[in-house]
Amino acid sequence: MTPRALILPLLGALSLWSDPARGEPPAPPSANALTVVLKDLRGRPVGKVTLTDAPNGLLLKGRLKGLPRGVHALHFHEVGKCEPPFKTAGGHFNPTQRSHGMLDPGGAHAGDLPNLVVPKGGKVDFEAFAPNLTLATGPTALLDADGTALVLHAKADDYHTQPSGDAGDRIACAVIGR
Repeated sequence: MTPRALILPLLGALSLWSDPARGEPPAPPSANALTVVLKDLRGRPVGKVTLTDAPNGLLLKGRLKGLPRGVHALHFHEVGKCEPPFKTAGGHFNPTQRSHGMLDPGGAHAGDLPNLVVPKGGKVDFEAFAPNLTLATGPTALLDADGTALVLHAKADDYHTQPSGDAGDRIACAVIGR
């Protein structure tokens, strides 16, 4: 069975894709890539995530800071609006009308991603893969007419509770749009 997505802390391997002189990842080589800025409820930037089209989905590479320690859900949401408390982002991006959760036999939403583990100090570098999503065109394109949002939640996704995995409040958000 292919995992829906995978997050791997980079544990020192960040130099494989980052530019230490600038302190952030460089623009990826793909023409179909977009870097978004996650902002907290006060509008302060907490990091950047680069989304890159790959042959079978979307690769995410991120560097975040200033986050609360713990396990947090990370999801794509259906509307490209990030007005605090980020309810304007709507529900999870779900163009295929599936149930929520990677552990649900009828799931998962296209916007469901694995939880993100934030260590003490609030900084995390991560990679994730979202199969079947794209920035290009089609029913699973994130760059649709109203865009989408990448949302970080206060709690972990339990991967089965409907409709959002009991992930709690939305604590950071980034607009994905043209």
